[in-house]
Amino acid sequence: MTKEVSSPDGLLTIVDAVSFSVETAETLAITGPSGSGKSTLLALLAGLDVPTRGSVILGGLPFSSLDEDGRARLRAGRVGFVFQSFQLIPSMTAEENVRLPLELIGAEDAGVRAKQALADVGLAGRARYLARQLSGGEQQRVALARAFVVRPTLLFADEPTGNLDRANGIRIAELLFDLNASYGTTLILVTHEKALAARCGRIIDLIDGRIVDESIHE
Repeated sequence: MTKEVSSPDGLLTIVDAVSFSVETAETLAITGPSGSGKSTLLALLAGLDVPTRGSVILGGLPFSSLDEDGRARLRAGRVGFVFQSFQLIPSMTAEENVRLPLELIGAEDAGVRAKQALADVGLAGRARYLARQLSGGEQQRVALARAFVVRPTLLFADEPTGNLDRANGIRIAELLFDLNASYGTTLILVTHEKALAARCGRIIDLIDGRIVDESIHE
C-alpha cells in the first residue's frame, strides 16, 4: 500500500508500496529513522488513516475500504492501542480511563475487569487517582491496562517507552510483553529502541517509506 499527502512541492509519498502480512500472536517491530514513515504506517494498519492506494485486510475483511464508523466498529473489542503520549483523559480517574473501552462495547462487567486490569499492571492502589495526578510511568501503565482490558486480538503500540526514563521504559516493556504472552495478542509496535525491537519475533526496517530490511528473531 502507498500513502501520499499534498505538500507545497506537490505530492509527498510517506509510505511507498509497502506490503507484508502478520500472523496471529506474532510480535512485529517497525523500526527506522525519524521521518521514515513508521507512525504513518502504523496508523494505516490500525485504520486511523487510509492508504492512497492499496488496502489493509484485518481478519479477512477489507478494513481500509470501510468508512470511519465501519473501521471503528471493526476495531471495537478486538484492537488495543498504546501511544507514546499516553492519550489518557486527565480529568478521569485511572479506573474510569480503563473502563472506557469496555463501556463503549457495552460490557456489563466493566468495573470488575477495569480493577483487575489495573491490578495486573501493579496499580490497584491508584484506581481512584486522576490521570493527571499520576507519574509518566504510571500513566503508561494505565494506558497498557486500558489497551489489554478488552482482551484484544491485535495491539498497536507507537513508541510505548518513548516518553519514559530508562527504568520506567524497561518496566513498561516487561509489562507489554508479559501481557502480550498472557492474552496471545498479536503485537505490532513502532520503536526506535533497538533493545525493544529485538524482543519481537520479526523486525521490519523502513527508510523513506520503503521496507529496506526484514529480519526474523527466534
